[in-house]
Amino acid sequence: MYNVLLFGDPGIDDSLAIMYALLNPKINVVGIVSGYGNVSQQQATQNVAYLLQLAGREDIPIIAGARGPLSGEIAVFYPEIHGEEGLGPIRPPETIQRELVNFDEVFKIIDNYENNLIVVDVGRSTSLAIAYLLGGEEYLRKVKAFHCMGGAFLVPGNVTPVAEANFHGDPIAANLVLNKFKNVFITPLNVTNHAKITQETIQQITSQPFNSFTPLIKPIFDYYTNAYKKLDHGLAGSPLHDVFTFFALVNPEQVQYVERQASVSINFDKTKGESIADFRAQSSDQIAEDADHIALSFNYQAFVKDFTTVMTIRHRWATHQANSLY
Repeated sequence: MYNVLLFGDPGIDDSLAIMYALLNPKINVVGIVSGYGNVSQQQATQNVAYLLQLAGREDIPIIAGARGPLSGEIAVFYPEIHGEEGLGPIRPPETIQRELVNFDEVFKIIDNYENNLIVVDVGRSTSLAIAYLLGGEEYLRKVKAFHCMGGAFLVPGNVTPVAEANFHGDPIAANLVLNKFKNVFITPLNVTNHAKITQETIQQITSQPFNSFTPLIKPIFDYYTNAYKKLDHGLAGSPLHDVFTFFALVNPEQVQYVERQASVSINFDKTKGESIADFRAQSSDQIAEDADHIALSFNYQAFVKDFTTVMTIRHRWATHQANSLY
């Protein structure tokens, strides 16, 4: 089982990733750091609290993450993709109240799961960079691996011609993570853009009240799909970038990586947030020991099968809540 400390900014895709992680028997979520990104930090926290309540997992601490990038710029949100509250048409009940724990909880979790903890970062990397700045390299060495959704290597970006949203949202933090952390696995747009789930699959996983998340899945997915179709009318499905990052963690044999030292452009010009790595023919002959693992291809059928299997798990904490929401 993978003990996971999750950094995120839900957001529809992040929310589906949280559902996937909580349902997956291979994953033990030990904490969630909620930060800005797709929505504000405050709204992200509300969304996390709502999902944990539905799951009956209020034992999982919610840790206060960053409210803006290290550059001090004003954060840009994406309501046109995720909705004003980050869950498409779903509005988390205002009655949900969860106490945020201090950021120091990150270091307590790292100590408790020393050398047996995976950090999964599917949002802006600001909070993770702050962990490095506060805890120092000795603390981050206790983490077994870092799985980060971000970047676009030699393919178009999704917020600028060259940059993906997470790396672009805080390139300083993303560059720090890639250059200072060891054993980093990157799931860039190269693979996540192809991790598309169709309406047929969503219909299958919502055909019965399998768990307490089932009623949320179709409305938020439909909202997400409609938003993407406005950008690309020919899409046959919606890419689940953050879900894929968890899939890659628990199914490493289904993902092909190359080892390269990656970095991010921190220039605040047209290259801001651009992913950089050396893919020249002979570059593989000079791979450093601390090179990052960049995902470039995967087994699509295995991804769809795994997603369907996990999201239709019947959970003892779920059924009665799911029935009440239908």
